[in-house]
Amino acid sequence: MDVLEDEWYAVRYSGEIPEVALNSARYYLSHDADGPGLSLSPEQNCRLIEAAQMRYQEIVLRDLQQANRTTSGYRGIKRSMINWQRYQTFCTRQQLDYGGFRREVAATLLLFVQQEVEEVEGGKRHTSINCTYDEICSFATKLGLSVSKLPGSISLLCRP
Repeated sequence: MDVLEDEWYAVRYSGEIPEVALNSARYYLSHDADGPGLSLSPEQNCRLIEAAQMRYQEIVLRDLQQANRTTSGYRGIKRSMINWQRYQTFCTRQQLDYGGFRREVAATLLLFVQQEVEEVEGGKRHTSINCTYDEICSFATKLGLSVSKLPGSISLLCRP
């Protein structure tokens, strides 16, 4: 069904709030007077939810990737924190487990701050950290990452 694939694509590659795209797709496919008037099966609905979930995961990780620091799409750790909260809320609403992804985000955050400290202290670049030390610690804790694993000098690279 091409129209369903089109909507899947729109959700999967949507902007910063994939849940909005998901709800728009559901409405268009099922209720919009200009839409196809489908009754979505549970499988079709799950496919759209998975598209939103993949997009959320992509945008949470995007701002924790060293390679993205110099791109126009990079928003910093603070945006990743915001997107993580949105993702958690989405998963709770959709009754999705996010434990495995939480561990992936924790590992990615740790790697990011370790590399950031190494490069800044090595004079290779200026810090790209756009949040406070308390915010990073709070984020790490929410991800199940012990603050003691963060490099001690990370606090010097954070906003006051």
